[in-house]
Amino acid sequence: MTNLPVGGNLRGAIDLSSLVKPPARPAGATPAPGTPSLVVEATDASFSSILELSNTVPVLVEFYGPGLEPVLGPLVTSYSGRLVLATIDGGRNPQLVQAFQVTEVPAVAAVIGGRPLQLFVGLPAEEEVRRVIDQMLEVAAQQGVKGTINAGAEGEPAEPVEEPLPPHHQEAYDAIAAGDFDLAIKEYELAIVQDPRDHLAVAGLAQVRLLSRLDGQTADAVRSAAAAAPDDVTAQLAVADLDVSGGHLDDAFSRLLDLFPTLDAEGKNNVRARLLDFFEIAGADDPRVATARRRLTGLLY
Repeated sequence: MTNLPVGGNLRGAIDLSSLVKPPARPAGATPAPGTPSLVVEATDASFSSILELSNTVPVLVEFYGPGLEPVLGPLVTSYSGRLVLATIDGGRNPQLVQAFQVTEVPAVAAVIGGRPLQLFVGLPAEEEVRRVIDQMLEVAAQQGVKGTINAGAEGEPAEPVEEPLPPHHQEAYDAIAAGDFDLAIKEYELAIVQDPRDHLAVAGLAQVRLLSRLDGQTADAVRSAAAAAPDDVTAQLAVADLDVSGGHLDDAFSRLLDLFPTLDAEGKNNVRARLLDFFEIAGADDPRVATARRRLTGLLY
């Protein structure tokens, strides 16, 4: 059986910019429902919830466009909650088109544990699609993503059935949901003390530190301060945080690596530490990380 190709990590594509003083919700607007069903319409703005869900069950991603409609819903529901379908209008969601490297529609990909898999362009016969889905489920099981979604009665949302998180991870997750970033940081640090090889805790710690630094900031103020003080390490680190929060990793890396040679020893240590955090947030398999890491190594040695 042919192995499915595994793409790069999508964590760097998550847009966290809404955490930086989001604008007030327009009158009459209601938040998008947070509980997934077996078939959901995903957008650039909402895809972070799909990434999170993909840690529980694999998510099939169907891109469509003008004159086309998603068609994989009935096939996905026949798997009784073992996977979810996210449909995406390619013409309205350029960030996701770029992240999945979609060149034409219809196109189908998947996300398992936050990682994308390129599947096929066009829509083969149902038998072939089902064979690919079966392979995808095997890959997901090998990676520990083997939960199910309990579909509710007609008209009711489905609810995910998740394996419990490790205790410190759960405490950190709950603290983030409550806006207590200091507590979340402590919980991830405790998880790392217990298991220094807990890479999820290391990445989680880097992410929550970023959230903590951005908490209470406004994008305009951060960018204005950086523009006014191009040589100020603190100001440049802050705007790099902002760039990473919006998924603009190349901008953040270039800004700090260009600044690095001009700094004293303390400044270089601060920038190096921040870059290492960014590398964890993006994931080691992101090609932008590999390029920036090589450049940083050259500057250090």
